[in-house]
Amino acid sequence: MELLLFDLDGTLVDSRKDITNAVNATLKKLDFKEKSMQEITSYVGTGVEDLMRKSLGTSDPAILKKALAILEECYRHYLADQSVLYPGVRDVLEYFKAKKKAIVTNRNYEFVGPTLRALKIYDYFEDVIGGDDACCMKPSSCPLDKTIMRFNVAKEKTIIIGDMDIDILAGKKAGIVTCAVTYGLGKKEDIIKAEPEYIIDTIIQLKSIIV
Repeated sequence: MELLLFDLDGTLVDSRKDITNAVNATLKKLDFKEKSMQEITSYVGTGVEDLMRKSLGTSDPAILKKALAILEECYRHYLADQSVLYPGVRDVLEYFKAKKKAIVTNRNYEFVGPTLRALKIYDYFEDVIGGDDACCMKPSSCPLDKTIMRFNVAKEKTIIIGDMDIDILAGKKAGIVTCAVTYGLGKKEDIIKAEPEYIIDTIIQLKSIIV
């Protein structure tokens, strides 16, 4: 493998507490009932707008627009307050230091860099693709296709590592190798149904897959 594409939340970074705190702070300011971390994190993966819509329980355009503006400010405050790397992440990134690596996430771009810098892993990646464009988000292959073109690497020499079925589905549409992790935010049954080439329980296992 020459190019490693990593999802962020649920794959490299355990950001559940920060996301929950930001969403609940937003709900509180709008006089909506706060929700549990389990419920909020079940909405993570398909972009910030979808996260907020499900957390609010409404698709009212005016309320959603206001909520997104508040969430943006709240998330800046909680961006890397309690987020941590999953066990083995730094070791794996160091191990594959010589390989090309990029982040492909549905999290908005402006919120990716600060988290990577706070956790001191920013310099391991040559590129970061965020989910700002609703028409170019996983499970579409669009963000993967763009990244592969930028690196000019053959698809059969590219792998995506993610914790949700949308990562695997995007990878399959892009025609690249797929690897799912079971320790993140995604449901294992959904991951299995997506039929990735590899399923691992710890990120350290990548060392035995990627050569």
